Amino acid sequence: MYNNDLLLNAYEKMCYVKHMAQTYDDNKTICKYVHSTSLGHQAIQLATAFNLTSIDYVSPYYRDESMLLGLGFTPYELMLQLLAKGSDIFSGGRSYYNHPSYKNNSEFGKPTIIHQSSATGMQVIPTTGIAMGLKIKDGLHTCENVNGNSPLENKRVVICSLGDASMTEGEVSEAIQFAVLKQLPIIYLVQDNDWGISVTAQEARAMNAYEYAAGFKGLNRVQVDGSDFEASYTTMKDVIYDVRHYQRPWLVHAKVPLLGHHTSGVRKDFYRSEADLLQHNIHNPFTKLHLLCLKNGIDIDVLNTIDNQAKLYITECFINATNADEPNIDTVENHVFAPTTVTTEKGIRTPTTKTEKIVMVDAALFAIREIMQAHPKTILYGQDVGRLLGGVFREAATLAEQFGDHRVFNTAIQEAFIIGSTIGLCAVGIKPIVEVQFADYIYPGLNQLVTEISKSNYLSNGKFPIQMLLRVPCGAYGGGGPYHSGSIESTLLSIKGIKVVYPSNAADMKGLMKAAFYDPNPVVMLEHKGLYWSKVPGTDDAKTVEPDADYIIPLGKANVVLQANEDKYVNGETCVVITYGMGVYWAKAAALQLNGAVEIVDLRSLFPLDEELVFEKVKQHGKCIIVTEEQQNNSFAEALAGRISNTCFKYLDAPITVLGALNLPAVPINIALEKAMLPNAEKLTIAIKKLLAY
Repeated sequence: MYNNDLLLNAYEKMCYVKHMAQTYDDNKTICKYVHSTSLGHQAIQLATAFNLTSIDYVSPYYRDESMLLGLGFTPYELMLQLLAKGSDIFSGGRSYYNHPSYKNNSEFGKPTIIHQSSATGMQVIPTTGIAMGLKIKDGLHTCENVNGNSPLENKRVVICSLGDASMTEGEVSEAIQFAVLKQLPIIYLVQDNDWGISVTAQEARAMNAYEYAAGFKGLNRVQVDGSDFEASYTTMKDVIYDVRHYQRPWLVHAKVPLLGHHTSGVRKDFYRSEADLLQHNIHNPFTKLHLLCLKNGIDIDVLNTIDNQAKLYITECFINATNADEPNIDTVENHVFAPTTVTTEKGIRTPTTKTEKIVMVDAALFAIREIMQAHPKTILYGQDVGRLLGGVFREAATLAEQFGDHRVFNTAIQEAFIIGSTIGLCAVGIKPIVEVQFADYIYPGLNQLVTEISKSNYLSNGKFPIQMLLRVPCGAYGGGGPYHSGSIESTLLSIKGIKVVYPSNAADMKGLMKAAFYDPNPVVMLEHKGLYWSKVPGTDDAKTVEPDADYIIPLGKANVVLQANEDKYVNGETCVVITYGMGVYWAKAAALQLNGAVEIVDLRSLFPLDEELVFEKVKQHGKCIIVTEEQQNNSFAEALAGRISNTCFKYLDAPITVLGALNLPAVPINIALEKAMLPNAEKLTIAIKKLLAY
């Protein structure tokens, strides 16, 4: 099963860990950024690392420094992140110690590591997404347990490492549920040290991870003494072999001691007793490995030499890391987004060969159909989008029939998994289009959107952009009620690192859908369900002739949908309405009552925002009103008003006006109450007249 060379390798790495922890403790003023070490967890982490290959994927958690050493990363490389240096290979000085991100290549031959965050348990959904993507890529289209489909050596394994305290997170359950349902090739390695900062296992959980796993039918499970290198190596070798061969999920519950501090900022002496520390030290992995080496005939002088050399080596690494350059502050804004290739409008928007107009929902459907035809690695999933229904708005109708259930499929009611799993899919080359059924239900998925997706490209220093398109039906009309009518753009726009678009007609829907798909960054497409079929009076213009397949609109380009009368403009009798979505149609209806006094700008893209056109039109007219369906206070519209005022102040003939919905916590279901809450053409007409009279 193993030889003395393996034991000596493990012993050397454990010596590194011991001296690294001591060095960090001895140099607290230099090691000023918060960090954790792997003291107590070394055996299971090294045993895991030694059984992985370059084709595999691993998601360590913040205490897995021994795992990284076992995978071949050097102490110096880890220290560069510890000290937030510019040459930190993982994040360029942007993230904490032992928060790796690594893209495998043939030169180095380590497993791939997607961006890792500090939020406990949040890596489980993205990592399960990797396993999901691998199964799709490997041709197991039905996600069934098919053996022998490809040579054993070509089958990949995914490791998701986490502490036992994070097992109580609801998102962990979502991920395991999906992994078991689809029988994915993933191992959940749970390192249980009985502590969640100062919270004991007895305080925080009804059962340990092994007992919890029994509730997931189809999840294989095993327990191991994670402080015993021999037992850990044997267990991980067997489990990894099984997953590589049978492509099915496992949970490994490794019992380990916690010998170091929770973090450098929450030290063990703050809350742990001497008796507890002594009890944990009985299971010290380093002591156990030392005895195992002696038992296997390795001379103690050899071990002492390794230890002494390790101490000198770690000292040298630390000095070199301390002297490494700080990050260049001019790079602080780099990698918020990956560069997009879609920068100009292309293709034919209104083909002369077509005369029949289509509704917005069909424009989206046709765009996705063309995308999936052109890109076989594109998949679409979410709630009720599969074959039987094709979406509650029929926005995915016929797609499963055309492309198969392996490319268009339903998920459970798991918004976090729907959104977060796209991270893992992108890492293996799958292009996901996903859907949250209503805007009001996006909130369970915000954790993944904020914590993982939006930060991935930035904190991985550009290695892991997330090419994800998230469709979200939104907006109020016809008594949809408080949980099916929400507007969420301000919530989304507070998240940096994502893009938000909001089409108002069929041609824009198709052109923006294509651009959003080809953008290498996460894009949320807000789709007003009241415009889907132009059922709301006054929204017939949302129907257009279908653009050609090559039509595309770059994100961040607004559109002038109505120009003001030239004579009125010359006389200073005009204003510009800046709006989007349903607001476009309120503005058009109001303009009919105002005899050419109104110019209308449809933003189309809320971020990136076409500030150039917005500022140009405000300066041109001197009067501006911003219209939104959102509740007005603290909204995107009010923030935009402030930005316009700062930039265009000397050109303004009146304060910027904002018209939004009443500041209520929800949209009432009663149609009369709904109408009272929302803006409309009549309310806007009154507001414009007041503005023009200023």
